[in-house]
Amino acid sequence: MAAAATAQFKDRNLIGIIGDEDSVTGLLLAGIGHIDAKQAKNFFVVDAKTPKEQLEEAFSEMLRRREMAIILINQHVAETIRERIEEHEDAFPTILEIPSKDHPYDPSKDSVLKRVQKLFGSD
Repeated sequence: MAAAATAQFKDRNLIGIIGDEDSVTGLLLAGIGHIDAKQAKNFFVVDAKTPKEQLEEAFSEMLRRREMAIILINQHVAETIRERIEEHEDAFPTILEIPSKDHPYDPSKDSVLKRVQKLFGSD
């Protein structure tokens, strides 16, 4: 039984990043960048001019990828598509909100932290 569960997730070996240029560049320099045979990237740079629809499409594409284990997203970017993030309830890919250089982390907005607090009955 455990082997079947492990086999289901063994191909999830990528980390995706959606964020501002500094965050994405830093993680690409750290070695997480990947472009597959179909030219699908595991990163997406967002700036002030990025349309919400384009951001939602990049997020949806990362959710659909079978090899995606974790999606890192700048918290200020996550606010733009908060509804889509909160709709995602699957274990994989896990969505983690991270701070950026210009936008500090706010724990009250973090969807993962909200779920943990709800689980333990904290407000």
